[in-house]
Amino acid sequence: MTSRALRAACLAAAAAAVVLPLLVVGFGALKTLPQLFAHPLAPPLHPTLDNYRRAVGEGGLGPAFAHSLAVTGGAVLLTLALAVPAAFFCARVPGRASWAVFAVLVAGLAVPAQAAVVPQYVLFDRLGLTDSLTGLVLADTVATLPTAVFLLGGFLRGVPGELYEAAALDGAGPVRSLVSVALPLSRPALATTAVFLCVMDWNDLLYPLLFVRTPGARTLPLALLDFQGEFLTDYPVLFAGVAVSSLPVVAAYVLLQRHFVAGLTAGAVRG
Repeated sequence: MTSRALRAACLAAAAAAVVLPLLVVGFGALKTLPQLFAHPLAPPLHPTLDNYRRAVGEGGLGPAFAHSLAVTGGAVLLTLALAVPAAFFCARVPGRASWAVFAVLVAGLAVPAQAAVVPQYVLFDRLGLTDSLTGLVLADTVATLPTAVFLLGGFLRGVPGELYEAAALDGAGPVRSLVSVALPLSRPALATTAVFLCVMDWNDLLYPLLFVRTPGARTLPLALLDFQGEFLTDYPVLFAGVAVSSLPVVAAYVLLQRHFVAGLTAGAVRG
């Protein structure tokens, strides 16, 4: 087998590993349970939207969807608001202090979230932040802040220093340089970081599972767990819920696609 054929076979296998589960979910959400078990990969002969109605109505995905939107939106905005000045400080301020701050923040990437949930729960419980959307926003922000600083810091280090020097000659201080120079140039990096944060926060199950005890603060991943029974799982309804839960992430990627691709390729053309 030639290298080209081997490459094609590997790409086909990788594509199949991605596409087949999507087909099962997409087709399964339009089938009944017997039809799904009989022909899981076949298109539905008699499509039905009853699974979506049951998922949103009986499954209570409507309030959980709104909670996930609030938590994800709040966490992404708060994370970016903290990560942008922190990354700017680490990238533009010379000396050991900036490297020390960057190292401490990025060290959070090496610590699994599961390793800190016990002290986090004790702290949040004493502060009255458990079983609330505010607590979930803060927990997600703490968990994703190192990732945001790492991504934005790497981009800001590549911005030519002459631009900041020109801004300084015009009388711009650090805050003005951040607002007038760094932020406009960082739109691709901000879009890339925002997409990553949206995916991480939207799909988060760990913190809602530990911190939420009442339906009033359930998020979408936690609500999807209710579709799985002890002895039988209604997979068509579950697949309908999964399809609904994926819509905001797909929409965020479509809206930010141009900036997202530019952010991924920003470092490829620098000499």
